[in-house]
Amino acid sequence: MSKFLLRNTIIDLLMRIEQDSGYSHLLINNEIKKRNISPKDEGLLTEIVYGTLQRKITLDYYINHFVTKKLEKWVSVLLRMSIYQMVYLDKVPDHAIIHEAVEIAKQRGHKGISSLVNGVLRNVQRKGVPDTSEIKNDVTRLSVETSHPEWLVKRWIDLYGLQITKDICRANLNHKPISVRVQPLRITREDAVDNLMKQGYDVEPSPFSPQGIVVKKGNVIKSDLFKDGYVTIQDQSSMLVAEMLKPQPGMHVLDACSAPGGKVTHIAEKMQNNGVIQAHDLHKNKIKLIEQKANDLHLSIIDASPLDARKLKEKYPENTFDRILIDAPCSGLGVIRGKPDIKYNKQKEDITKLATIQIEILNQAIPLLKRNGFLVYSTCTIDQEENEKVVERFLQANPSFSVDSSFFEELPEFLQDSLGVTKYGLQLFPHSYDTDGFFLTRLKRR
Repeated sequence: MSKFLLRNTIIDLLMRIEQDSGYSHLLINNEIKKRNISPKDEGLLTEIVYGTLQRKITLDYYINHFVTKKLEKWVSVLLRMSIYQMVYLDKVPDHAIIHEAVEIAKQRGHKGISSLVNGVLRNVQRKGVPDTSEIKNDVTRLSVETSHPEWLVKRWIDLYGLQITKDICRANLNHKPISVRVQPLRITREDAVDNLMKQGYDVEPSPFSPQGIVVKKGNVIKSDLFKDGYVTIQDQSSMLVAEMLKPQPGMHVLDACSAPGGKVTHIAEKMQNNGVIQAHDLHKNKIKLIEQKANDLHLSIIDASPLDARKLKEKYPENTFDRILIDAPCSGLGVIRGKPDIKYNKQKEDITKLATIQIEILNQAIPLLKRNGFLVYSTCTIDQEENEKVVERFLQANPSFSVDSSFFEELPEFLQDSLGVTKYGLQLFPHSYDTDGFFLTRLKRR
């Protein structure tokens, strides 16, 4: 694919993600498959799209230093992606970036637009970008420097203080290492590590789970182990869920919000593919994702079907399950590094609505738990309203339940005194262990 066509594709992708609030990772994957983009171009496309999204507020601050009038959407996108490459990448020389941008402006617009694009980019090349240290307000400066909406920066400062908020925002700009989970019924972690290292991957065991492997270098999706279902992609923080749920072979388990199936397949592996797991998701089309992942990993005990988790009591009698997982629908503010569009698409009101749904699901699920059973509640967000506050509200309304004190003792030792431990559970921050931001806790009857 020519560089001209590649950059036009990037513009179209960025506009679709912004206009439709589309899921960036899905749109990128679909575009790569549809256009049969080469691995070399795939890397550049992914880098520019994700990088431009991650730095959008910063890039707009730079653009506004040189342009005072309102720009058409595609012109803003073209300038963002071009300045991103000039400031943050060194793969392509500035003159080539400017030339391609001007040619695209000529094709999509008119001479005046191409002159404007040329002028802005030449100014960036000559003068550099404006210094953000001149911004006096702490919240505004951090918002611009790390490209997080001001309301979100202020919210995190109110919750965690300025320094932790700085650490969160800066971590969200960095790539995190991919991690995989071995299918222990098919291969040991030691053999998987040896196999991957022989193939040239730089890997190490994860401290979060005895099944986890951190891939520090190399595209593990291209490996034979991944293609043949010996390992599957899963963030280290997510691996904690099945570890702390403590499922045993022969148990009856419920995963109420299961798609795309990473956690439920881990649970099935911990059960040695012996027992029954009821896996549900609100969206019918996502049930196939669960079934496909179970099939890829040679697991047969997962019964997946669509169901709104707010109607669990209509389907199951009380005291049905030995273990219950509520990996609740949430704002996703812990996974911004991998899905940067999330930070622009969420609002305060969304968090409040989600917290209400989370409480409803917990209230539906808890009567279904057997007397000596465990329920794990988890989210991939770092917002207290969806995490600690949900647990607190639930326990106040259900005094016969409590946070299981042994949960804290059974955490991996390095997590037991970590920054995010509270009486309501464990909050992982993206900067603490180079993982997703994640919350989990374990509930039981008193």
